[in-house]
Amino acid sequence: MSDIQVTVVRAEGPAQSTVSEGTKAWELFRDDADVIAAKVGADLRDLSYVLADGDVVAGVQMGTPDGLDILRHSTAHVLAQAVQQLFPEAKLGIGPPIQDGFYYDFDVETPFVPEDLVKIESAMRKIIKENQRFERRVTNDDDALVELADEPYKIELIGLKGGVSTGSTTETIAEGASAEVGAGELTIYDNINRKGEVAWKDLCRGPHLPTTKRIPAFKLMRSAAAYWRGDEKNKQLQRIYGTAWETKEALEEHLHRIEEAERRDHRKLGRELDLFSFPDEIGSGLPVFHPKGGVIKRAMEDYVRERHIAEGFEYVGTPHIAKEGLFYTSGHLPYYGEGMYPSLDVDGMDYRLKAMNCPMHNLIYRSRQRSYRELPLRLFEFGHVYRHEKSGVIHGLTRVRGFAQDDSHSYVTPEQAPAEVEHLLNFMLSLLRDFGIDDFYLELSTRDESKDKFIGSDEDWAIATKVLEDVALATGLDLVPDPGGAAYYGPKISVQARDAIGRTWQMGTVQYDFNQPSADRFNLEYVAADGSRQQPVMIHSAKFGSIERFMGVLVEHYAGAFPPWLAPVQATCIPIAERHNDYLVDVAAELKKHGMRADVDLSDDRMQKKIRNAQLQKVPFMLIAGDDDMEAGAVSFRYRDGRQDNGVPIAEAVERIRAAVDAREQV
Repeated sequence: MSDIQVTVVRAEGPAQSTVSEGTKAWELFRDDADVIAAKVGADLRDLSYVLADGDVVAGVQMGTPDGLDILRHSTAHVLAQAVQQLFPEAKLGIGPPIQDGFYYDFDVETPFVPEDLVKIESAMRKIIKENQRFERRVTNDDDALVELADEPYKIELIGLKGGVSTGSTTETIAEGASAEVGAGELTIYDNINRKGEVAWKDLCRGPHLPTTKRIPAFKLMRSAAAYWRGDEKNKQLQRIYGTAWETKEALEEHLHRIEEAERRDHRKLGRELDLFSFPDEIGSGLPVFHPKGGVIKRAMEDYVRERHIAEGFEYVGTPHIAKEGLFYTSGHLPYYGEGMYPSLDVDGMDYRLKAMNCPMHNLIYRSRQRSYRELPLRLFEFGHVYRHEKSGVIHGLTRVRGFAQDDSHSYVTPEQAPAEVEHLLNFMLSLLRDFGIDDFYLELSTRDESKDKFIGSDEDWAIATKVLEDVALATGLDLVPDPGGAAYYGPKISVQARDAIGRTWQMGTVQYDFNQPSADRFNLEYVAADGSRQQPVMIHSAKFGSIERFMGVLVEHYAGAFPPWLAPVQATCIPIAERHNDYLVDVAAELKKHGMRADVDLSDDRMQKKIRNAQLQKVPFMLIAGDDDMEAGAVSFRYRDGRQDNGVPIAEAVERIRAAVDAREQV
């Protein structure tokens, strides 16, 4: 047996190593118990992988993103094995890892109930304790079709991979099926028990943990219906969701985050705080704002409008519908048509609800001749748009069908583009900080190899991408690549913000557009200094993304306890007895005179119940008054967290609230 050369990548750096032919990856990492797989070049491999001469090999630890994916995919296999033990008639769908967990789809006659999940978890623990070995086996389409003849969904996946199904493409496999079949050879994983027998098997490309006993902590979360391969034309299967982590402590932290997220759920808080609702009579994904929610929405809009004007933007307004041809000119119907609503017949012509504001802003720009002296020309509006989201993805305010964008478009010379992108990005980050969100990173979305999804030349894309990348890197924030995530007309930077409990939300975007101004589209021009007519660059930017989505994020970020400047009611006046009502009505009037939002609890409830009600409504300040306060012209000043100062003069109480609002304090 001859020797081979491999490069082993460790924390201290890469090192050449000479090993015997036939050496397996696990032998390189036998002293590191945290390594559960190997990365050979760019490919993830099982630790049983036989090394080849020239391989560059790194150990994959369980706590890394790759390691967690492998852990979760392996746990999904254990889930499927347990289900088929308990429900032998169950047919297997797919079981990929997902963010923070995994799922597996099953075709069963009766939907799973919570009691079933308890039984399945118990069966999984037994499989894990048995220390079954995951063993990879290469097969071919013909043999796999015979071996998995009782699994119709696996048969379909094999057919899709091999091009057997009519009209199949790589994309039709979608929604996690790539975990089952990928490009190249077809593989099956056997679960080998202590007797050396195959206890269970599944079509899968892997990799997996060495054994089931390496699964340290998991929990099944819930079951739900899911269409096979995500297509509502297909059969509805039963999907079981679970989560798995590298330690029991990490699992407990995750479950705590889920509990906290449920407590902060903006849909629940929206009802409890009377902010907004989604009436069935209006339709899914179309919110209405109640008076208190309207206060928050108006405060957001007023502040952001003022900031835009201060930053050199001009406020414009455009209609909700337009002739269909406008969206062919912009390219939205050919490239984004599935996100738009069907046409409306208006006077015998086809109109469309607008899904974006930029085509109309282009018409404003084109309404007269422009000079280079006018550039940058910055147009801004709260434009209400409508997008035909699938019902399955609609989620409260954070994914709706009708929403208002704080949408701006800057028209600049190519030379001005880098500075304008920097201006917009800094503006966006400052706005987020004003609203109490200051933990974020950037994502750069670029074109992928599927060039038919994008318009424009390679040179234009290269220039635009370089401008965005340079500006993003100059911020000093982390920059994460997003290949293929660009808009059809150009690359974009998106701000990914973390909320109070560490969840990431996509917020605003800055997009570089060299296509819509072109002669083939809107033919936008400006007269340059030499008298020639030149094409401007158009830069799109939405600072929040949408008012609705941003409000939903804020509700969850603050758990409904908005800072005073955003709170629907900034102060509630609480009389101890009925004889103190008129006194506090006058106090509330004084607050309102100074622009504060105040009310008086004139109910028959006892004082402690009134305080409790104000706390449940998350009012920042409570002004309580009894006989002594009336005599002294004062109030007891109570904060939302329970702190209280007694005998505060009315003028001082008003000033405290006014100062907190003006400073946008996070009280």
